[in-house]
Amino acid sequence: MVTWQLTIDANDPNRLARFWAPLLGYEPQPPPPGHASWVDWYRSVGVPEEELTDIGPDYCDRLHDPSGEGPTIWFQIVPEGKTVTKNRLHLDVYPGGRDKTRPMEQRRREVQETVDRVVAQGATVVRSVLDEHSCFAVMQDPEGNEFCVS
Repeated sequence: MVTWQLTIDANDPNRLARFWAPLLGYEPQPPPPGHASWVDWYRSVGVPEEELTDIGPDYCDRLHDPSGEGPTIWFQIVPEGKTVTKNRLHLDVYPGGRDKTRPMEQRRREVQETVDRVVAQGATVVRSVLDEHSCFAVMQDPEGNEFCVS
């Protein structure tokens, strides 16, 4: 059996983890057994102390699906910001599930409610199409990573 995780480059992994968790229905992943925090774990694997200076005790850069079905998401700290180049990979988020037989009015409402919620958490709308035939929004998270809500 193959298992995998999604790794997303981030300048502020803790912030992005806290942004994405409610959007995906994920939870912060607890530190490995025997460690009181992720900072404690990072120290145990030899991460230099100077790389941990801006990390508080509630720091978490990993999310997991509480049902155990979805992949782990790791927000990997990187020094550089996102470039203006188009994403080659993005997430499509379906707030009401992937059932396209739901009435379009309901789907539009679910998309708009999700868009409003994530904008309040720091996302931006790149493009939104909520008409009689289509129902989606292209968004960017607080660090500019693109995703769609549909």
